[in-house]
Amino acid sequence: MAERDTTGRETRRRDTAAARATVVGLLAAIAGWVGRLIALVLVLHVILVMGNANPDNPIASFVAGLAEPLALAFKTLFTPEDAKLGLLVNYGLAAVFWLVVTSVVVRLIRRLG
Repeated sequence: MAERDTTGRETRRRDTAAARATVVGLLAAIAGWVGRLIALVLVLHVILVMGNANPDNPIASFVAGLAEPLALAFKTLFTPEDAKLGLLVNYGLAAVFWLVVTSVVVRLIRRLG
C-alpha cells in the first residue's frame, strides 16, 4: 500500500512540474512576441517616415500614434539637423532597446520558472 502512495505523489509532482513548465514556456513566448511586436511597430514607423508616407493617411497616423509612446525617452535622444536622420537613429535605438529588454525578460521568465 505504501508503494502506491509514493508512486502517486511522484506522478503528481511530475504532473505539477510539467504544468509549470508549460505555463512558463507560454509566458516566455508571450513576452517574446510582445517585445518583437513593439520593435516591429517602431521599425514600421521609421520606414513610413523615411519613405515619405502621407502623415494624414490613417495607417501612417495609426502607426505613428502607436510608436510615439513606445519610443520612450529615445524620441529626443539625438537631435541632428536632419529630422529624418534623428527619427531613424532614435526610433531605431528604441527598437533595439525593446529587443534587448525582451530577450532579458524571456530569459528571466524561463530561469525563474
